[in-house]
Amino acid sequence: MSLNAFSQVEKVEPPNWWVGFEDSSLQLMVYGDNIGKATPAIDYNGVSIEKVSKADSPNYLFIDLKISKEAKPGNFDLIFEMPDGSKETYDYELEARSKPAEDYVGFDNSDAIYLITPDRFANGDSSNDTDESLNEKSIDRNDDYARHGGDIRGIIDHLDYIDEMGFTALWSSPLLINDMKSGSYHGYAMTDFYKVDPRFGTLEEYKELAEKAEERGIKLIMDQVANHAGVEHWWMEDLPFSDWVNYQEQYENGEKIPHSNHQRTANMDLYASKVDKNRLSQGWFVDTMPDLNQRNPYMAKYLIQNNIWWIETLGLGGIRQDTYPYPDKAFMSDWAGAIMTEYPNFNIVGEEWSNNPLLIRYWQDGVDNGYDSNLRSTMDFAMQSKIVEGLNEAEGWEKGLHQLYAGLSNDFVYASPENIMIFPDNHDMSRIFTQLKEDIPNTKMALSYLLVLPRIPQIYYGTEILMENTAKPGDHGLIRTEFPGGWEDSEANAFTREGLSEDQKDMQSFLKTILNYRKNSDAIQNGKTIHFAPENQVYLISRISENEKVVLILNKNEKSIELDLERFQELGLEGSSMKNLISGEKIQWDDSLQIPERGPYLFSTKIN
Repeated sequence: MSLNAFSQVEKVEPPNWWVGFEDSSLQLMVYGDNIGKATPAIDYNGVSIEKVSKADSPNYLFIDLKISKEAKPGNFDLIFEMPDGSKETYDYELEARSKPAEDYVGFDNSDAIYLITPDRFANGDSSNDTDESLNEKSIDRNDDYARHGGDIRGIIDHLDYIDEMGFTALWSSPLLINDMKSGSYHGYAMTDFYKVDPRFGTLEEYKELAEKAEERGIKLIMDQVANHAGVEHWWMEDLPFSDWVNYQEQYENGEKIPHSNHQRTANMDLYASKVDKNRLSQGWFVDTMPDLNQRNPYMAKYLIQNNIWWIETLGLGGIRQDTYPYPDKAFMSDWAGAIMTEYPNFNIVGEEWSNNPLLIRYWQDGVDNGYDSNLRSTMDFAMQSKIVEGLNEAEGWEKGLHQLYAGLSNDFVYASPENIMIFPDNHDMSRIFTQLKEDIPNTKMALSYLLVLPRIPQIYYGTEILMENTAKPGDHGLIRTEFPGGWEDSEANAFTREGLSEDQKDMQSFLKTILNYRKNSDAIQNGKTIHFAPENQVYLISRISENEKVVLILNKNEKSIELDLERFQELGLEGSSMKNLISGEKIQWDDSLQIPERGPYLFSTKIN
């Protein structure tokens, strides 16, 4: 960037771009003192200015470029001529894409995803713990809602652990800057959509994380937010348009701002009122998170380009889109469509927090409901709740294990059940060990069950060592506890197993064994699913491919039982030698099978 001492250009976003996209358009947002009065010009082969738009604020200019097939990678001058004849030059770069679009392969049901809250996972670089230039200046590890110092370097340092555990994809909650006055650790109140939070590290370290993850066959999933920003975002002091954020007039006048009604069913409700629909998509989450107005075409273009910029910059293996039902739903269709057009093998998962499969179904691409979402994956909160409810309650008519059976029977509503994401817990809900009342057999049953389902599984960091928040159920700060071993003064170390209890070590080994088997299991990844209605407190589910059969038996009986196998003849297992994947023991599948006390039993056999 070549700017003189009297520079009026402070920002150009996106800060760079690439040649060779399907969409030849690029809209630059230029910010600087009275830059709206400037006349821009470009002289570069294959790049032309199609349109110049002024904003309501005189300090913005939007320039629509066309980048033709003839454009080559290189730098060109953006020349801004002011009314007084003075000129300013900004150096802009067009890069060559690092790999073909089809090589951006997104996560799918062959993957197992590890979800991390980076501030609480590992502190790999203590020198970036504080930044005096930011609003929240210090760390306080005794405060569950303050920053603790975890960072990108901490994740990089422990990629081997993630890999060895059997995870093939990594989803970190947002790493972009949250220059908020408090609560900045969680990352969901972004104050610059193009800047990594310096307390997490640098853009170069983010790129290093992506590269080193890819070397291990781990796909990097980026957590993105189209619905809102942080109130300390740099543009909030000088908004480009009068409708850049929802309820902008109230914000600028210091008036009370309506919050979202959270009535997510208004998106598909045939009878929903306009006022309910508007409050859902336009109300703010909280007073510190301005709700972005995606109906403004410049905002819409800005968000789409920003997300593509990150995919290209990091070579991403997927996006997790926060609060999916809250933005304008027409925009969300355009947003997902624009990304999938550029990256046909990519994947995006949207957060729809609902226990109703019909609402989860609505957002999945391929469902004929009058709305083309372009979204391949959504989150299965419905099945998650059934697993917890069924394991916690006593067996009875339509109770207990039948909840799991009935929950899975709803798969007929989905266009592709295998593209739905299942999980025991996440960063916004109590730890699964807490949800299951710190019952280890039930926790093992929950984890083994969801890992054999026709789903994309996601596991939250610490689940493997029985992390819990039982003292304060639902408390976000406690849910996002420091991972043992991530700090030099940690009392225990989950990476080396030093200081872990026997129960923690056992759970870690249990999950590691299943994850690493699943990684290469054609039956679990691609096989047919057959399950049998629970009887006598036993539920059997199987996954079958041409060369492999996997059987999971969930037993809620406190004592050992003898299971009559005649009922399961259609699985074609009679006379088969099977391996218990957890214990390594060999069993013969004949007339009956002795099942030990309460817990999960996972068996496999290869087919010649």
